[in-house]
Amino acid sequence: MHSVLNIGCDEADIVMAAAAGEAARMGVPQNIAIVDAAGHLVAFRRMDGAKFTSIEIALAKAFSASGAQVETRAIAARTLPGEPGFGLQNLHGGRFTTLAGGIPLRIGGQVIGAIGVSSGSTVQDQQVAEAGATAFEALGLSA
Repeated sequence: MHSVLNIGCDEADIVMAAAAGEAARMGVPQNIAIVDAAGHLVAFRRMDGAKFTSIEIALAKAFSASGAQVETRAIAARTLPGEPGFGLQNLHGGRFTTLAGGIPLRIGGQVIGAIGVSSGSTVQDQQVAEAGATAFEALGLSA
């Protein structure tokens, strides 16, 4: 038998608050998605002024980070023409992305969810996602 841990609503609220706080501090309204280990949505926030066209991108970043178990920005180089992962972005019905701003959340090395952020530049998205991931790490949860 294999047990899987998943991020809960209480933890997702803490991650969300930290990410939204960073976005507000930066003056960049964001769409912020938090998913569980299987990529299913646990929490979502569209800040006032965030681009509605970025909602699906935030969801895709969280889904991709959880499923690939790495930050989305780390995947991009592997999917360029001539690389083994070329075309990977076309899988999963368009739900997979290599844009920066998706970070897996771990407990004891096990991915228990992920955060995905979109509506700013990819640098801004990554910064907001990192704020959320840092807040999660600060919880000091263990398996």
